[in-house]
Amino acid sequence: MDRNPSPPRPSCDQEDEEDLAGGDCIGSTVYSKHWLFGVLCGLIQIVTPESDKSSSDDDEQQIELAEEMENEICRVWDMSMDEDVALFLQEFKAADIFMGVLAKSKCPRLREICVGILGNMPCFQEICVSISSYEDRGQVLLQCLCDSDPPTLLETSRLLLTCLSQTEVASVWVERIRGHPSIYTSVCFIMSSSTNVDLLVKVGEVVDKLFDLNEKLMLEWIRKGTPQLPDQPQEDSEEQQVFSIVPCVLEGAKQVRSENLEGLDVYMHILQLLTTVDDGVQAIVQCPDTGKDTWDLLFDLVCHEFCQAGDPPIILQEQKTVLASVFSVLSVIRASWMGQEHLKTEEVDLPLIDSLIRVLQNMGHCQKKLANSTEEPTNCGSTQDDFHMKILKDISCEFLSNIFQALTKETMTKGLKEGQLSKKKCSCAFQSLLPLYSPVVEDFIKVLHEVDKALAEDLEESFPSVKAQLKTQV
Repeated sequence: MDRNPSPPRPSCDQEDEEDLAGGDCIGSTVYSKHWLFGVLCGLIQIVTPESDKSSSDDDEQQIELAEEMENEICRVWDMSMDEDVALFLQEFKAADIFMGVLAKSKCPRLREICVGILGNMPCFQEICVSISSYEDRGQVLLQCLCDSDPPTLLETSRLLLTCLSQTEVASVWVERIRGHPSIYTSVCFIMSSSTNVDLLVKVGEVVDKLFDLNEKLMLEWIRKGTPQLPDQPQEDSEEQQVFSIVPCVLEGAKQVRSENLEGLDVYMHILQLLTTVDDGVQAIVQCPDTGKDTWDLLFDLVCHEFCQAGDPPIILQEQKTVLASVFSVLSVIRASWMGQEHLKTEEVDLPLIDSLIRVLQNMGHCQKKLANSTEEPTNCGSTQDDFHMKILKDISCEFLSNIFQALTKETMTKGLKEGQLSKKKCSCAFQSLLPLYSPVVEDFIKVLHEVDKALAEDLEESFPSVKAQLKTQV
């Protein structure tokens, strides 16, 4: 249903009476205290039984929310985005009422709205610190992440992300999550089975934030899903499903891939964070199926979807962060699998070279356009963009240098014929690799002399420092 308008102002008679009593408006808003108290009282009545009579049928029945009550609570949801209203709700212990609803109500819509209101309130630091300080509240909210209702899960994830983003309380929530084993299972289940893109993106953001904040938690989640080796006994394997973090992240990424670039960026960054620890690398590459699934997805992204030949160079601005994560993970997998049957480098290296050089070419185009522009700096020239572009360039150059080092004469010959190693592309690569990767460029030229002497000499003329260094080695 559509969001409802804010509640109407009280009538003139009400205003006159309430002004004499000190005013009915909440803070500097036009929202009515009297009206809000009425809604909160209605909430209390919903979850407070009128009699002691109960039956098993009543316990199992899903309570439907009356339309009028739903409209009024939705207005409170809208209002709670205002700091004055949020502070007022906090002052009068409204959070306890919403927590009571979560503990007692079986109505999915009502639970969603209450979590949504609680998710708005911590956007303000004072309230976030207050809500986070109560252990019982924290446990109730974490339990909501085990709910079966997607909208409630979405609002719970939003609330957790808000709290994890507040430095004053982030560690409190991390420790609560570490002490709540079912959170791992719930999160993995959502990532591996949900088709709700909004929910997948928000849950991915929570996982990404958790891994970024706390390496211990990340290691614990990696080890929880470590697959058993063939020679290890599998006890009670039919009784419980064991989730592994990497396959779950991959499923989430595949689901959001075509619909939400920012969501895909989040999932790629989770994979990149996993590769910052050895256990995470092993979780990706140790199981051939998992490693292949990861490689195939990422390889397809960079070779067939991102920064393609017909795309305008400026597209790199939208894709820079996700490309950095993808190249970083591919580089780690390639290094781990070098010499193994899992990876045929002669088949993948040239497409990767083509993609990496195209990224570097587009990066150079953006820099030239910015340098030649007489207009005020745009997003292309912002400090944040420059920072992420530098990260992408560093990762791309390191990955490209590793591939160049392993190129054989046969692969180089094929690259020259197919166009991945044309003079223009080699020149672009050298401009980016020098001077940091001078030895790699020099070795590349040496091999190129055996394949295409004319091109090798031509490139030496274009890069005098390389030519001079090669002469000293003769």
